[in-house]
Amino acid sequence: MRLKDKVTIITGAGQGIGRAYAIGFAKEGAKVVVADINFENAQKVTGEIFSLGGEALPVHVDVSDEKSTLDMARQVADKFGRIDVLINNAAIYYGLRLQPWNSYSVEEWDRVFAVNVRGTWLACKAVVPYMIAQGKGKIINISSGTVVVGIPFLLHYVTSKAAIVGLTRSLATELGDHGINVNCIAPGFTMSEASKTMEGKPPGFDEIVAAMQCFKRSQQPEDLVGTAIFLASEDSDFITGQFIAVDGGFTRSGG
Repeated sequence: MRLKDKVTIITGAGQGIGRAYAIGFAKEGAKVVVADINFENAQKVTGEIFSLGGEALPVHVDVSDEKSTLDMARQVADKFGRIDVLINNAAIYYGLRLQPWNSYSVEEWDRVFAVNVRGTWLACKAVVPYMIAQGKGKIINISSGTVVVGIPFLLHYVTSKAAIVGLTRSLATELGDHGINVNCIAPGFTMSEASKTMEGKPPGFDEIVAAMQCFKRSQQPEDLVGTAIFLASEDSDFITGQFIAVDGGFTRSGG
């Protein structure tokens, strides 16, 4: 077990890709903090981990709220005594629809950035002091392959995920002296519930994307877990500030 007893906070872990990370990390021996704004979902995933013989803690968190992220970090530290890994997975994606760049309301634009960008920053701000005290830690931010190809009709989402690349690289520079690794994963078009139900997709969109990949099948949430495990493990101790596309070769670029 590469992550035995590693205390890992996964935001947005109550469903979709976050759930896949949580289950995968538990199987590798991590103590998983299932953090989500939907506490009922967090409890369900925690129950799944318990049924696998793993250890988990459900936590309610609104990553866009500073007090909520501070409370999350404090609760985890009180329970486990340390925080080894943070996966900033929480983001607004579910419920978005493909639409022209100038049709969003200001409120929708601001909400996407509040969760996707500010939420990542606030979660890091809350957790990093514990990692500094330990002299090490792993932060894994979730960007998106959309920032490489500049996919249209999701401008607010794509722009927010581009910001995560800059945040990752700058934070890696600032935290290197503390032994903290900061990297980001860029998923391709993954068959989460959010992707499956997105409004405005043209007919056959999922199949078109799969045909453009090197591996001609739809990407599943589980396809992202191995890379996250690697970045959380000691195998990646000399890797930081990196953008890793996990998309079946769709982008064929590291950003």
